[in-house]
Amino acid sequence: MNERKITGVVVDSGHGGSDPGAISGNLKEKDFNLEAANYMTKRLQELGIPVVSVKTTDEDISRTERLRRANAAFNGDPNAILISNHINSGGGEGAEIVYGLRNDDTLASMALENIGDAGQKMRKVYQRRLPEDPSKDYYYIIRETSPMQSLLVEYGFIDNAADQQKLQNDLTKYVEGVVKAIADYGGYTYTPPGMSSSSSTYTVVKGDTLSKIAKQFNTTIQELKKLNNLTSDFLQIGQVLFIPETSLTPTYSTYTVQKGDSLYAISKKYNISVDELKTLNNLTSNTLYIGQQLKVPSLEIEEDDNYEIYTVVKGDSLWLISQKYNVPVDDLIEINDLETVNLQIGDKLKIPKQNRKTYTVQKGDSLWSIAKDNNTSVEELKMLNNLTSNLLSIGQELILP
Repeated sequence: MNERKITGVVVDSGHGGSDPGAISGNLKEKDFNLEAANYMTKRLQELGIPVVSVKTTDEDISRTERLRRANAAFNGDPNAILISNHINSGGGEGAEIVYGLRNDDTLASMALENIGDAGQKMRKVYQRRLPEDPSKDYYYIIRETSPMQSLLVEYGFIDNAADQQKLQNDLTKYVEGVVKAIADYGGYTYTPPGMSSSSSTYTVVKGDTLSKIAKQFNTTIQELKKLNNLTSDFLQIGQVLFIPETSLTPTYSTYTVQKGDSLYAISKKYNISVDELKTLNNLTSNTLYIGQQLKVPSLEIEEDDNYEIYTVVKGDSLWLISQKYNVPVDDLIEINDLETVNLQIGDKLKIPKQNRKTYTVQKGDSLWSIAKDNNTSVEELKMLNNLTSNLLSIGQELILP
């Protein structure tokens, strides 16, 4: 491995929230930017490169706050890099990269060549000056993040038909090109997606806790502390943690294709790229059919003392779950931010704990006696508890109407 030339990477997602950026039809720049930034962050973490995201969700963020987060990430280290992810507009075609007046074009050129190798048309790498003061950079995200080496990457044109197709299907391939350029330029060992790296690490971002990270990687707080020689639960943004190798296998759910679905729409819902979704399901084309079963990443839900987590099983519906837990359907939709009443096997729902009424089976109990004592029917008990027979076991917990 070469001597490392960079200390870390700040990943910025342009626009967001009430600022959509460039728009073409139903396509919004901010959505592509966020997908690119989150993918870039994940891949840099996998490669063991210290990385901090300016934001990981579609949030409204002021210019002042964006700059504050970016500049605070590595405390103004001149050996840190900032990548601001964007999509162009104006009718052109292809990718281009703007680099700072304080930097040379080495990293920008490496990144653009890799994007070209991934199949996108290459336009140029260049510097853009502020008209009223040509000694300064045009874009504030470059101008006001000195002394970092700052690049603004435009992956394609949102209002160009050819680029629209490429951005929806191949965006992460282009982002991967930038990731590879960063690794090669910075002296880090690069391994393609899906291949194991020599180190399994995670870089702490804003909002992280040991509990959240342990849950994300299917491990325990105690294991994380032991592996990283931590004496407290305190974490710092940018801190690199070692992750147990055995905990890196992701969990998956099943998604059933609905009318109007597309690979792009499903990939957005489950925070995965179209290419990753196709690889996961051995798909050779973007064609889907209604009722098709797809493997998708399990959506994580934050733990909350006020809620329990319910995993959707075959035959479930929102109405059935609402009856089971005595929670109105409208409340379930609001609590879980659901955009549709259609559920998928493996989906996880938050259920208010205080609404659950249960009974623990005792010796001598039967479904008939429990139904009689609780003013219900055997059929309703079986429906609420997904029972296929009348057999019970001592200690079994039953949900009551």
